[in-house]
Amino acid sequence: MGHGGNVIDELVTDHREVEELFGKIEALPAGHKDRKMYADQVTMELVRHSVAEEAYLYPAVREHVAGGDALADKELEDHAKAEQIMKDLESCEADDPQFDRLVGMLMTEIREHVADEEGNLFLRLRSACPPDALDDLGDKVRMAKKTAPTRPHPSAPDKPPANKMLAPGVGMVDRMRDALSGRGKEG
Repeated sequence: MGHGGNVIDELVTDHREVEELFGKIEALPAGHKDRKMYADQVTMELVRHSVAEEAYLYPAVREHVAGGDALADKELEDHAKAEQIMKDLESCEADDPQFDRLVGMLMTEIREHVADEEGNLFLRLRSACPPDALDDLGDKVRMAKKTAPTRPHPSAPDKPPANKMLAPGVGMVDRMRDALSGRGKEG
């Protein structure tokens, strides 16, 4: 979290970190308890990433990219699907019969989303948005991830200004719950 660079570099780094966690899940046998820990880490990273994109990236896409409203709306739909899968996954242990199905669905959804963002949306944003604006967005995204929630909240607002107002408070509660429960930690 907090890598530096413009918004595109920041988000691509997040994508690579999530893919690395997916690889750790895939490398373990079905039912292995560490699969749950890695799934929780994936969820924590994806929720922070999504909240930051919804607060800053997609409004910039709407503002700077031709056809940006439709692009941003499609990305928000992807987020909603992934968030519901993460919410369902949250209550499953690694040995639950639903766990592997849900993790597989999440990996498919996220990999398609990443391919679409990196192969389409990021290219269009880079060509339409001035470099200093991309740098500024990178700083905003890094700040948003520091206070963002770490658990899925499918019914929470996903567009400014409501998402920007609610995310830090929800994030604080999520981080307290994570600390008390040890969620996402090896142990």
